[in-house]
Amino acid sequence: MSETRAAPVPPRGDEAPAERRGCQRFVARRRGEPCFWVVMDGVRIPLNDLSADGFSYPSATPPASGEVFDFVLQREGVPDEIRGRAVVVNFLAASAQVGCSFTSLDGDGDGAERLRDWLIAHVLMTATVRITEKDAAAIVSGPSLI
Repeated sequence: MSETRAAPVPPRGDEAPAERRGCQRFVARRRGEPCFWVVMDGVRIPLNDLSADGFSYPSATPPASGEVFDFVLQREGVPDEIRGRAVVVNFLAASAQVGCSFTSLDGDGDGAERLRDWLIAHVLMTATVRITEKDAAAIVSGPSLI
């Protein structure tokens, strides 16, 4: 997991909130179906997106901002999972989604490395042009483009 993160910047006047993630985020769908899930309090929810820094999930109900919670990340069709803790950083009512940032991943080094591997595999499987594993790793480690 990245040691450096962009600090949340409050919006000024009518400006949109600044990007919080320092790493690229990836849509958590493959061939139109959810491929990454989060389990919180025994409930399995498909993710909207996932990055090395955090994730977002759909929710019509706003959680408490700053709420820290335990979670389990899962990949569709793969028995591997990653456990950790995250904090709610925002709620976007217009798109009914909650944005969360990782505070820790199980064993930090191991969990962060496995998440990186998951994201590299995801980039390779969803790329519309031929790319190498090195290219995919650079994309995963690179700055947020969206």
